[in-house]
Amino acid sequence: MTLKTLIVDDEYPARQELRFMLGRFDNIEIVGEATSATEALALIKALDYQVLFLDINLPGMNGLELGAVIQELPKPPFVIFVTAYDEHALEAFDVNAVDYIMKPIDEKRLKRAIDRVMKAQQERAAMEPINVTNMLESNANKLTGDYNEEIKINRIPAEKLGKTILVDIGEIFYAFTEQDYVYIKTFGDKLFTRFTLKELEVRLGGNMFFRTHRCYIVNLQKVKEIVPFFNGTYNLVLEDKDKSEVPVSRAQAKKLRKILGF
Repeated sequence: MTLKTLIVDDEYPARQELRFMLGRFDNIEIVGEATSATEALALIKALDYQVLFLDINLPGMNGLELGAVIQELPKPPFVIFVTAYDEHALEAFDVNAVDYIMKPIDEKRLKRAIDRVMKAQQERAAMEPINVTNMLESNANKLTGDYNEEIKINRIPAEKLGKTILVDIGEIFYAFTEQDYVYIKTFGDKLFTRFTLKELEVRLGGNMFFRTHRCYIVNLQKVKEIVPFFNGTYNLVLEDKDKSEVPVSRAQAKKLRKILGF
């Protein structure tokens, strides 16, 4: 197993030294460098890194703040802090750091940190739940020999607290994209899903769900109010716990009026 690795440090010599030392490890694949937390966050959202070697003293958002932000991501990379300051160790572990290495870096200490990440990655992989929907579809295809024939279930896999749960379609109020991720909103929960919005649109199908906007699909049976907005657009007020408002684009407003008959 190799770990896709991102190095984050605003000092070029420090990045070069760490890159050289990491190059001695067969299980490390360095696929990116960043000079700031903002740059690092953009890279993390674009690629599935397994481990982040992170300096604390960065311009703008510091390493500890970045560590806290990425813990909110659905599958955050493991973090190893690499710093010249020892006073932040307790704060580092508050954001679930795997290890805290002092500069100048000792190779044995670095190996111990990498070993910890390897173990944590293996434990994470072992705990990843099976996607029941995909398993059912795969088994059905094997039994029938027809890959166009699928078992249909009225539930959508989504993630909550590290587990995959199956959400009944009737419990979905709307689905939406946010910062390149797709979420399902139920009455009281916001749940991450690995489907694209287009894939969800196909899976949800039928007259109950309507694509109101390029970023939203709404369960029309959960709509409480339709509020005129600007330039022929609308906002839909839903009956969920948060009384969420979902936009209807001008292009979709005409279709919505025809569906609902107003």
